Amino acid sequence: MINELIYVYCIAINPPGLIDELKSRGLKSISIEEFNVLIKNVPENEFSEENLRLHIADLHWLEANVREHINVIGMIMGFTPVIPFKFGTIFNSLEGLEKFVSDYSGSLLENFELIRGKEEWAVKIYCDRKALSKHIDELSEPAAALEKQIMASSPGKAFLLQRKKADLIENELDRICKECGQSYFNELTALSEATHLNNLLPKEVTGRDDTMLLNAAFLVGKDKVTDFKDMTTKLGSREANSAFSVELTGPWPPFSFISINEKT
Repeated sequence: MINELIYVYCIAINPPGLIDELKSRGLKSISIEEFNVLIKNVPENEFSEENLRLHIADLHWLEANVREHINVIGMIMGFTPVIPFKFGTIFNSLEGLEKFVSDYSGSLLENFELIRGKEEWAVKIYCDRKALSKHIDELSEPAAALEKQIMASSPGKAFLLQRKKADLIENELDRICKECGQSYFNELTALSEATHLNNLLPKEVTGRDDTMLLNAAFLVGKDKVTDFKDMTTKLGSREANSAFSVELTGPWPPFSFISINEKT
């Protein structure tokens, strides 16, 4: 007989009202104190700590199961606010899960208060530095001044100044990108209840040729979501020949804003 473990997707205050699609996958909601926990029984030979570690090394298995985890939580979010659990959260027994909920009940309630009436949205901002460099003389006074010197110089001196300008351009691109990324972040923050900065991702991960300037999550009141979306559209088209692009996705489970602490 295969021993079964308890896989936890999320916790809700209100009963999530499972749809047939989720029931057919073996999901169920159990009541613990004032909470409703969405779980599924999973086989130990796949989800024990050791076996899970082995399966995570299989990228195809990992991608399929992480996607299923997020999709399930997304469906439940359509019924009620949830505290999402990270992929692969496993309890060995119902007693262990009940003890966890009891130990962290106060913190769970605080988190529900934080996320009630709000949604998590992810914003990534990119810059095409090559495209931006074509407008550097319009955007940078030092670059424009140096270009005037180049135009008025002899060929030999102009050559040296061109090399100097190449270095200046890289520094100015860094400055402009930093200032624009901060400006965009500030404008989106003004429409948010909370923010969370994530690590910038290299091109090898994004699969894009442009450079990531901002990778952030925003907790947005549902009454401000339309304004927030409009702002991202405005930022993405602020200039006719803008080298900046804004990528908005969501709403996501509020992973970025959940912090569960054990009661003292």
